[in-house]
This record gives sequence, C-alpha cells and structure tokens, in this order.
Amino acid sequence: MGSPASDDDTQTVALRVADAFQARRRVPDAAFDHFLPPELRAVSARYWTPLRAIARVTQWLTELHVDSVLDIGSGVGKFCIAGALGSRCTFTGVEHRPRLASVARNTAGLFNLQERVHFITGAFGEVELPTADCYYLFNPFGENLFDPDERLNEDADLSQARYLNDIGRVERLLGSVPFGTYVITYNGFGGTVPDDFEEVRIDLELPCVLRMARRQRPSVVSPSPTGRGWR
Repeated sequence: MGSPASDDDTQTVALRVADAFQARRRVPDAAFDHFLPPELRAVSARYWTPLRAIARVTQWLTELHVDSVLDIGSGVGKFCIAGALGSRCTFTGVEHRPRLASVARNTAGLFNLQERVHFITGAFGEVELPTADCYYLFNPFGENLFDPDERLNEDADLSQARYLNDIGRVERLLGSVPFGTYVITYNGFGGTVPDDFEEVRIDLELPCVLRMARRQRPSVVSPSPTGRGWR
C-alpha cells in the first residue's frame, strides 16, 4: 500500500473532479467517493445518489432557473456537493446523523463550496428548515424498514412508526409550499406527491426513476387519471 495522500494531493484531485463535473463530462462515482471514509465509501451505491442522476438534476435545475434546493436526508452530502459543482444553485441538506453531516461539511470544504452548500444536523420535522425553490428526496426514510443488519449503523432511532410519520410530514410540507415550488424524487419517498404538482421532467434510464414536478395553481391542474398524485 502506498503512503497516505497529502492534503495538497487531495485538493488537487478535488479540483480535477470539480472541473470534470462543471464541464459536464461523465465522472465515475468512485472519483467522488474517494473523499469519503472507507466505511461510507463502501455503501455509496446503496445510500448516496449516483453522479449520473445528479448530472441530470443539475441540467434540469439550470433549464428551469432554480436557485435553491433542500435535500431531505442528505447523508454524506454527495447530492448537494455534486449538485453545486454542476449548477449555480445553493444547496442545503438536512441529516439526522451528526457524523454524516460532519463528513458532508468537510467534503464541501475540499471543493471550496462553503458559501453555496450548507448542512443542518437534526431530524426532519424537528429542526427549522429554510424555504427552497426545490425539494429533493432520494427515498430518505426507507432505512426505517430495513432489517437491523442491513442498516447503515445504529446511530439513529429507526422504526416503522417513524417511517410513517416522516412520510406524512413530507406530504404536508409539499401541500403547503408556494405555487411554483419544485420537488424532485429519485426512487420515490414512500408517500404521494399531491395532485396539484405537475410533472415537468422524468428520466427512466437511470438505475431508479428520477422525477421532477412543479406545484401549479388549481386553475391549470389536470386531474390525474386515478385522482391521486404520483409516488
């Protein structure tokens, strides 16, 4: 095994990854995951949004002139950091595991993104969140339903009751946001997006379905065939 990389080497690699993402060249997930602690790098494919999906999101955010994004369940900050590299948006992540939020802040610092990427430590529904033009959810509550040996670790209180409560909180949040607000889901979030959100983008070519919708005023909403929003 070679000697550990110096801080200068790490910064150089970070700049190369940033340049590639900003130029919209395809970046392998391993290039970003390299900056994570080994045990978090090992679970990247299961828990963190892949860069292919983030690249698509940044394209949509740019096309639709979105300025701010809130990531519910931001983990190690991969979505927020890569999203900021690929767009001019401001990103805020909310994460209930303090260690993951700390890793996210440190990684954002490597990319010099402290002014546009912020992380709030706390449980969704228990901390005050800023308003945003767009909300992002990568099935953030699914871990509550995992068997104990499949969970990331025991640093969080997880249960089916919490799963249902968090889904309800998101549905109420989406029902209260201003008209014109967007929501993006990757592999859903377990609940239903309200009927007054109109789908404006979808990508079916990624490992999971990526959707983007905008809350419309009632006069321009076309009822869904089932009478319910999409999941």
